[in-house]
Amino acid sequence: MAKAPRMTMATQLVLRAFLADPRAELYGSEIGEAAGLMSGTVHPILARLEAAGWVESRWEDVDPQAAGRPARRYYRITGAGVQAARSELARVRRPQPGRLAPRPEPGLP
Repeated sequence: MAKAPRMTMATQLVLRAFLADPRAELYGSEIGEAAGLMSGTVHPILARLEAAGWVESRWEDVDPQAAGRPARRYYRITGAGVQAARSELARVRRPQPGRLAPRPEPGLP
């Protein structure tokens, strides 16, 4: 498996969309809607997740003329992706030691 993708907030939202039902196949617009993100944000994240082996994709087998729309690319989180996503999401939720110390306000002793 490739290097883990960066855990940006947008990546976390996409992973949470997959983890809502790990067996489901979703296409880009569905993922974006579930994550509250635009297509231009979702697709680069999906490419990184696929390169890391966390997600796999396939093109829909449909006649665009008959369907009245282009074929969709469906994405599914892999078994390894489920484990990695859960682990990474748990890690980013835990505060790092020393990171929550309040900063003194300017001018206060």
